[in-house]
Amino acid sequence: MNKAIFLDRDGVINIDKSYVYKIDDFEFVEGLIKALKHFQGLGYLLIVVTNQSGIGRGYYTIDDFKKLTEWMLRELKKEEIDIKKVFFCPHSPDEGCECRKPNPGMIKEAVKEFNVDLINSWMIGDKERDIEAALSAGIKNTILIGDMETKAKFKVKSILDTISIIKK
Repeated sequence: MNKAIFLDRDGVINIDKSYVYKIDDFEFVEGLIKALKHFQGLGYLLIVVTNQSGIGRGYYTIDDFKKLTEWMLRELKKEEIDIKKVFFCPHSPDEGCECRKPNPGMIKEAVKEFNVDLINSWMIGDKERDIEAALSAGIKNTILIGDMETKAKFKVKSILDTISIIKK
C-alpha cells in the first residue's frame, strides 16, 4: 500500500483569491515547493482533492479548470514535483453530491485508484471541511493551515510548518 499526502488546492497550493481559474490569477504559496519535495523525499504520493464550486455556479468551465490544472502540474514538474492526480468536485454546495468536501468521495476514489494506506497518510487543508472529509474517510493525521477552530490533529501558519510535523 502507498502512503499519501492529500492536499487541498486553494489556500494550500495557491493563494486563495476566490474562484481562481485563470493562470494570471494563480500564485503558488510561499514554501510550497520545499514542502512538496520534502514529502516526496519521504515516499509520499501527492494527491490534490479540491472543491471547485465555481464550475457548478457557472463562474468558469471544466475546460477552464483543466487548462489551469495542466499548467499548474507542468510548473510543478519543472521543480521535479509529481502530483499523482488532481481530484475535483465541480458541483455547487446545494447539489448534494458525495464528492464535495466535507464528504469523503474524492479521498475514497483516490484510495481505490492508488491503493492508499489511510493510517499512514495525511490531509493538509485550510478549511474545516478538508479536515472533516479526511476524518470521515479514515485519515487521522490532519493539518489545518490557518487560525480557526478545528478538529485537525495539528494547526500551522504555513505549508512550510508542515515539514517539522511530517517526518517519516
